[in-house]
Amino acid sequence: MNVALWIAAGLLASVALVGGFTKTFVPKEKLATQHGGEWAENVSAGFVKTLGILELLAAAGLILPAALDIAPVMVPVTAICWILLMVGAMVTHGRLGQPKLVMVTLVYLLLAAFIAGGHLAA
Repeated sequence: MNVALWIAAGLLASVALVGGFTKTFVPKEKLATQHGGEWAENVSAGFVKTLGILELLAAAGLILPAALDIAPVMVPVTAICWILLMVGAMVTHGRLGQPKLVMVTLVYLLLAAFIAGGHLAA
């Protein structure tokens, strides 16, 4: 189970890292022109960057506490926060009529639920 949790956390941290860098460093106008980034048209640049920073923090929070054995309870806390973020993303993509992105986001949500449940049960 431990190996599966590490693999899941690594995968989800990779997703968070890529998404975080994109939202933090790609200009909002360019992000809004890409598939899946249309939501950025209706929000401020500050909001996009805030989401990016939260995703970068999530990437760190999914890996570092367990790897360094410093406050490992932060891993399931981060995973639960990621679940909340993914609910918001699912609602946003649903409103934009993007069912494929809703399903991808659901996979990320389920992966976070697996991580949270696995760490809390241990």
